[in-house]
Amino acid sequence: MADIESARETFDRFDVDGDGYVTADEFKAAMAAMGDAFAGPGAQAVIAAKDSDGDGRMSFEEFWASRAK
Repeated sequence: MADIESARETFDRFDVDGDGYVTADEFKAAMAAMGDAFAGPGAQAVIAAKDSDGDGRMSFEEFWASRAK
């Protein structure tokens, strides 16, 4: 249970607007806030790699599934 709680906390740090999805812009902003500059194409590639339904954003379920791999 602690693993999913930790994953939710991590996901929530990236989900800036709290809508349940992380966009490339949110990912880039969160990484910048942590001191790691991420270019737009790099952020888009990270989201695309985890975006199993192709909607251009990462849900918590997609994030969680990507951690299990």
